[in-house]
Amino acid sequence: MQGSETRTENRIKFLDKPLQADATTDIIYMMCPMHLLTIKEKIKEIKKGQVLAILTDYDGALEDIPAWCEVSGNEFLGVYEDTDHYKFYVRKLKE
Repeated sequence: MQGSETRTENRIKFLDKPLQADATTDIIYMMCPMHLLTIKEKIKEIKKGQVLAILTDYDGALEDIPAWCEVSGNEFLGVYEDTDHYKFYVRKLKE
């Protein structure tokens, strides 16, 4: 994994730099539940083992995306806090 943890709050792992991703989805301006529905569809488009980067400005995603990973069986790799949005990284663990 590229990048390293800078701090951990609850189950949120904050990264000090972005990770390499195989695909990216931009859900800036989306809120619950649309952001999770979009992620669910996008994760279907990548292969097992690949990483999806998720761009969002929704603060609720800090809880929602790691929780969705637990429920869906995907791996939450961490989140990078950019200037005006977050970059979440999720590894697909099953087809």
